[in-house]
Parts: sequence; structure tokens; C-alpha cells
Amino acid sequence: MLLKGIPASPGVAIGKVFILDSEAYTVIKREIPEKDLPREIARFEDALIQTRQEILGIQERISEQLGIKHAEIFNAHLLVLEDRTLIEEVIARLKKDLVCVEYIFDDVVKRYISAFQKVEDEYLKERVADIRDIGKRVLLHLLGKKRETLADIGEKVIVIAYDLSPSDTASLHKKNVIAFATDIGGKTSHTAIMAKALEIPAVVGLKNVTKSVKSGDTIIVDGSNGLVITDPDQETLAKYEQAKTKIAEFDASLTHLRDLPCVTRDGRQVHLSANIEIPDEMPSVKSHGANGIGLYRTEFFYLEHTELPTEEEQYAAYKNVAEQMSPDSVIIRTLDLGGDKFMSQLKIAKEMNPFMGWRAIRFCLARPDIFKVQLRAILRASAHGKLKIMYPMISGVEELREANKLLGEMKDELRRENVPFDQNVEVGAMIEVPSAAMTADILAKEVDFFSIGTNDLIQYSLAVDRVNEKIAYLYEPAHPAVLRLIKSVIDIGHKADIWVGMCGEMAGDPAFALLLLGFGLDEFSTSPVNIPRIKQIIRSVEYKAAQKIANEALAFSTGTEIEEFAARKLREIVPGLQ
Repeated sequence: MLLKGIPASPGVAIGKVFILDSEAYTVIKREIPEKDLPREIARFEDALIQTRQEILGIQERISEQLGIKHAEIFNAHLLVLEDRTLIEEVIARLKKDLVCVEYIFDDVVKRYISAFQKVEDEYLKERVADIRDIGKRVLLHLLGKKRETLADIGEKVIVIAYDLSPSDTASLHKKNVIAFATDIGGKTSHTAIMAKALEIPAVVGLKNVTKSVKSGDTIIVDGSNGLVITDPDQETLAKYEQAKTKIAEFDASLTHLRDLPCVTRDGRQVHLSANIEIPDEMPSVKSHGANGIGLYRTEFFYLEHTELPTEEEQYAAYKNVAEQMSPDSVIIRTLDLGGDKFMSQLKIAKEMNPFMGWRAIRFCLARPDIFKVQLRAILRASAHGKLKIMYPMISGVEELREANKLLGEMKDELRRENVPFDQNVEVGAMIEVPSAAMTADILAKEVDFFSIGTNDLIQYSLAVDRVNEKIAYLYEPAHPAVLRLIKSVIDIGHKADIWVGMCGEMAGDPAFALLLLGFGLDEFSTSPVNIPRIKQIIRSVEYKAAQKIANEALAFSTGTEIEEFAARKLREIVPGLQ
């Protein structure tokens, strides 16, 4: 059976299934005499203490493995454990109902989960996973049962779960967990971010993978294409074994590229950068040989805080990345909240079409109190490295001018305060809506660079909701309209004497690397794991040959024809590429 989900982390894995936490816990309602109340309360307090120690242990391990920022995810778990409202409700119900504490606790937690699932606030909805995870841990201590964790696994397995809680994911160990697949989740979930950091193949959003397999089954996880193949026949297994071997051999053959320049055979220099969400990804950026950070998504910094981050907190984070990457550059994308990313404390009203609504630069311009704090922090950090500023979702020159006006005000403030910053900090615009692409000649006069955001540009150009499965077939990066827009933006940028990069998914897809190179793209920015492959392609071809291939591709009528043509040319130029 072939299951299709969302590719969360690339690579191929073949192995036995380990279904995490499939056990259903039965909690029996047991009446207790009043004299046993102190003992039940003591059991409850003891379970809370044991769970707290468990979480602190996980937090310590993950801090050592992946850094303190990932470990901070568990602060939310600790807050649930210390929630006085929940604790007092359990004790009050115990006294009133005279029923065993595990039954009362289970009932209260289920009610909390049900209530949180009904609220429209996306941030609060996300807390359901924390409550469910903590609730289960406390319950198991009360029942005297040991929870099977990923840390207990003694053999190589593919983990299958409805969802992986942050604490589950924290137990992932590359040695034994060779891949995972989940029913729910998205590309920006904590699990997807951690899978990429650990370089484990992963597919999320499969809907019913937990019902399609059982522990011990052999399955294939194709993290590059978002596929899970259950009960594979010998022919399919052989095909994927071969692919897996080729990927491993190819990856090993690319390690020597890390310190080599990203240059075509006839001498065209191309900038190859990495996309990051958090500073803890810097080791991966460096180990894969990136020339800089082409996209630092700052909204994740906001989302992991319960309050708006202060200027000092932001300054410290941006300064840290700038210093680590110096002398190479770091492009900081200003706040891109909205769409599917919300902070509950901002109380942003739910909209019919949030991806086309009050988000990104629109939100920032409407809330200059928040935007100015970020701009000041970036400017101050620019004194410690080569930082550049990029505005998301610019749709017209008025937005650009207003953003630059606020940036100018912050520069004036810092000058008056004698605070050092890079006086010539470069400013760019993301080109991710058709109106920006069509007016690129106007925008180019106001910025130092463009960065093409293909995920949204494709969505808006083709009028296709990229998370709607019914019309997923319409999401075509190689659609002639998309390619023409990309080429047009690059040509206009060069005509205006500014450089043009790309930080969307297309930049990391080998199938499109030749075309983008041929169009004249100056910078490719992608997930660190994709960097070696893109560098290998660029170093294997002459720029003139890539230009010829790109021009030929534009003559085709459909995206399918273009993709097939590009794949054929790629196989000819880099035969071993996987």
C-alpha cells in the first residue's frame, strides 16, 4: 500500500515498524473510603514530582544533544505540571467524589484537552499535545506502569505514531530510530525541525499510517517524496535498497565538497546558503558547507516565547548567529506571523483566508510597536557580523517604502544614542506574490536584493491552496507561468544591478537546480542537508550549458514536460545524483 504524506526530512529508510504508545490505558473507577484521602493526595503529589524529574532529565539530555533552544520546548510541559488550577481541581474532585486519584486525574485532563481543542486560538490548540503528553506520564506513574519510550528501543526501527510529542522526539536516537512517520503534523512542526536536525528521514501528515501497519511489519519511508510503502513486494524493496545505497554512496562522495567553492565549470560563482529557524542549527549549516544564511526565519523565535521577545533577547539571538557565521552574511527575514503562525497573546482574529490576510509585512506595518523593536535589535546586531534585512510578502512599493521609513527612524534613534550598527546594512524584499513579481522593476529601485519565496509564489500564481489535498496536483513548481515569473524577476533584478536569490523549496530541489542556474539565479538558499547536492550540480555543469537547458525548458507547454526534460538533463550531467 502506498501512503502519501508531507515530506518532513529527506532520505530513504527500510525497516521494521515500532508503533509508539499504541497501548490503551484502562483507568478503572474505584471508590475509596474518606480515611484514604491523604494517601491518594500523596500518590498524586508523588506522581507529579516523578514526572517533573522525568521531564527535567529529558530537558538535560536534549540540551546536550541539540542545544538549549530545543530543550526550552519542555518549559511548556513543566508549566502544565505546575498548573495550580489543574492540581487544585483534581484534589477538590477527590474530596468531593471519593474516587481513586487516577480516575479523577484522567477525567480532568480529558476535559482540559477537549476544551483546548475547541478554541480557535492556534497557539492554545498546539498546547493540547503538551497536556496530553504530561497527562499520560502522570497517569502511568499513578498506575505504576512504565511507559515504553524511544530511548528503550534496542534495535533499528521505523517509529510510527499518531503524533510525536516533543518529549518523544527528544528521545529519538539516530542509532536505533532510522526514520519516523506520523498521522498528523506539518513541515514546520517541532518533529519535522528535529528530524532535519538529526538527519533522519521523516514523513508527517499521513492521516492513518498508525492504522495501516502493525509493530514488526517491514515498511519503506521515502522522506524525500513524502511516501510510506507498507507491505512492499520484493521488487519494490530491491528498488529502494538500491536507492538507499546510492544515496549513502553519493552523500559520502560529497563530503569533500564542503570547503570547495560553489562555482560552475566555466567559472560562474554562485552563492549557496542555508535556511534556518533557530541558532542551534548552525553546526549543521557549517558541516554542510553553506556560504552563509540566506533565510533566518525569526517568527519561530517569537512563537517559542509566551510573551513578545524583548529587544535585548532578540539582539542576543541575532548577534549570536551573526558572529557564528562571520565573515559570511546572514539574511534575517523580519517577522512573518499570520497565515498558520500565531501568537495567542497578540489576539489576532481568525480570518477566512489567513494566508492572504493580515500577515507578514502587513501585520508589521500595522503594529510598528512590535516591528520597530525587531528592527532595532537587528541593526544593533549588525555591528557584530554581516547582517542583511529582508521583508516578507511585499505586494507593492508603498509597503516597501513604509518599512524602509521605519527602518530609517530606528537608524536615527541609534545614531542619537551613539549605538553602533552597520550604516550600510543591505535591505531586500521577498518576491512571493505575483504583484511583486510583476512590479519588480519598481521595487528594485528601493532595495539591495530580491529573494524569491517560491512556496507562496507558486500558490498565489496558480491559485492553489498547497495544503488542500483535492487540488494538490495543481501545485506545480515547473508550471510555465511560474518559471516565466522567476526568470523575469531575475532578469529585472540584474538589469537594476541587484542580486537575486531564492529561499523557497525549489532552491533545494535538484530537479530545478539546472533551470535556476541557467536563469542566472545568484544565490540558492535551502535546508543544510540539501546543500551538498546543489553544490555538486553547480560544479558539474558549465553556465552556458545551464542557460541553454533553461531556455529550452521555457519552450515546453506544461509543467510535466518541463520536469521530465529537466530530470533527463540532470541525469546526463550528474549521473549518480540521488
